Amino acid sequence: MSEIPPTDGAADVPDTDSAAAYGYSAHKENYARRLRRIEGQVRGVAKMIDEDKYCIDILTQVSAVNSALQSVALGLLDEHLGHCVTQAVAAGDSEADAKLAEASAAIARLVRS
Repeated sequence: MSEIPPTDGAADVPDTDSAAAYGYSAHKENYARRLRRIEGQVRGVAKMIDEDKYCIDILTQVSAVNSALQSVALGLLDEHLGHCVTQAVAAGDSEADAKLAEASAAIARLVRS
């Protein structure tokens, strides 16, 4: 994405589209590569079903996909806590409480899944 300079005097508003906006930004290509690999695994599972493969073999691959997605999710959560939440806490404003609540909700969703 190209960065468009603000024209309305909003220069002090953080640009959430910039490469440094999120904790995962430094590892964006790694995450993209891992997700493409997972996408290929999912296509492989669909092909196994189309080819009437053995149930347990399909379930094994589904488990591998779930594990890979959980790994990505935990990495993103770690990056979020180490970057986004840490910055909000350091700033000391009300955003810190919101970021902590947001992280807690994300953890709860991951635990339930």
